[in-house]
Amino acid sequence: MPQIQLLDGKKIPFTKSINGFDLTKKISKSLEKVALIMEVNGKLKDLSYEIKNDSKVRIITSKDKEGLEVLRHDAAHIMAMAVQELFPETQVTIGPVIENGFYYDFARKESFTSEDLQKIEIKMSEIIDRDVKTRREVWKREEAITHFKKLGEKYKAEIIETIPLSEELSVYHHGDTWHDLCRGPHLASSGKIGKAFKLTKVSGAYWRGDSNNEMLQRIYGTCWSSKKELDDYLNRIEEAEKRDHRKLGKEMD
Repeated sequence: MPQIQLLDGKKIPFTKSINGFDLTKKISKSLEKVALIMEVNGKLKDLSYEIKNDSKVRIITSKDKEGLEVLRHDAAHIMAMAVQELFPETQVTIGPVIENGFYYDFARKESFTSEDLQKIEIKMSEIIDRDVKTRREVWKREEAITHFKKLGEKYKAEIIETIPLSEELSVYHHGDTWHDLCRGPHLASSGKIGKAFKLTKVSGAYWRGDSNNEMLQRIYGTCWSSKKELDDYLNRIEEAEKRDHRKLGKEMD
């Protein structure tokens, strides 16, 4: 019989375990619509996480820093999913959230072009419109290594081999087939991301930042909770680039 304490101090008793979806529904219909993930006793969890014991819970929306980060994290996953739907021979490696956005490193023989980025954006929008569901699974280490090697994803297998034995190995599925090794948390479905995203550039990056390793291709993107925030950000970047060009012009006369 868990007792849930909310951010405002209110305590709600339950007769059995409860997940984040049912908890937000219990609190309010409006919160149910905007909830993205939750914090349970200081740890970020998917809304599907089952709360079994007395806990302090904070529901996180896009207005929260953690909410914006999970939007970007999911956007990174959906970008990788889009890349592999368009270019099946591509291997995915690591795709973290960074300041104002995200990136993902890919292993591919051909170079990504600006036209490719446009195709990837369109495919991302299609996947978001599909509203594919997210599912978390915990896998055994050796099974995960064998699985990713069989898929030709040697980088994923290498990552798993470096994860401490004490750490749980979680794999997130987006839809029926695409999945990736990830700690999470993630949104309940791709439709929650929205359309306020933009892929910005491609650059080179060594695997694990080591110049002795293979050179990968890094696709950068940005994602926001609203179209206005995205437009404002892109305008700021454009103005900053103009200022840099004017400064460079003066220095070079």
